[in-house]
Amino acid sequence: MPEQGLREVEHEITVSAPATAVYRLIAEVENWPRIFPPTIYVDHVERGENEERIRIWATANGEAKNWTSRRTLDPEGLRITFRQEVSTPPVASMGGAWIIEPLDGNESRIRLLHDYRAIDDDPESLQWIDEAVDRNSRSELAALKENVERAHADEALTFSFEDTVRIDGSAKDVYDFINEANLWSERLPHVATVRLDEDTPGLQTLEMDTRAKDGSTHTTKSFRVCFPDRRIAYKQVTLPALMTLHTGYWTFEETEDGGVSASSQHTVVLNTENIARILGEDATVSDAREYVQGALSTNSRATLGHAKDYAEAKR
Repeated sequence: MPEQGLREVEHEITVSAPATAVYRLIAEVENWPRIFPPTIYVDHVERGENEERIRIWATANGEAKNWTSRRTLDPEGLRITFRQEVSTPPVASMGGAWIIEPLDGNESRIRLLHDYRAIDDDPESLQWIDEAVDRNSRSELAALKENVERAHADEALTFSFEDTVRIDGSAKDVYDFINEANLWSERLPHVATVRLDEDTPGLQTLEMDTRAKDGSTHTTKSFRVCFPDRRIAYKQVTLPALMTLHTGYWTFEETEDGGVSASSQHTVVLNTENIARILGEDATVSDAREYVQGALSTNSRATLGHAKDYAEAKR
């Protein structure tokens, strides 16, 4: 029996993927932007063999938020327990567990457990938390089912790549160029218009209209998480037709000779439903991959080239 004031609830869903594959996708937090639609980025704060602290950036009602959780990983038992370090009122404490159970064939059951209490054990607050946990758990598990099954079935459609440029400048100047995306329409020829909001320092909402080689423009929207002078991670939430997922990050590493190694990394999941419409009836997955990587790399290399000119002019 739970102690007085402590609520314990459970939700579950069955997915068409092996239990070990499901466990891995949830355990390896770099997968979260792929399998949890609200998740923008997850970073390790501390990491031991089976214990870790992670910081999560995710959207809630269209706004980016972040919090830190502790997790205990049990790969043998296919169980991951978690607890928020600091909960947001009216929640006094929140924790729980993911439990993955193998079923017959290629199926598994995902059980999501929560335990929580309200501040001062207030009944109205507890009811509010009950409803929020129930609503969020159901939608999270439904999205998890869809995305875990897609990630397991469509591994051939997922790929990552990176472009790197050597710059004779400071990491701060290169970072500033990428961070100040509100100036990109003045600084980058392929950016037609740009809208940047940063209500919370380091959390940005970036909307852009970019020009393709054929002269057409494409509107994209991304959430960005900025770590000054080191890294900018992002998740695109308004996507071009050939992608169902696009995440990435810019990194800036100082080199021993006093310069900077600046990189742009992308992870993409292709949208097969639109390949024929965009590239023609005879186009293959390989054609779509080449097209998408070419377009993203062209823009990344152009941006890094202008960042190089900017930083080297400041030296």
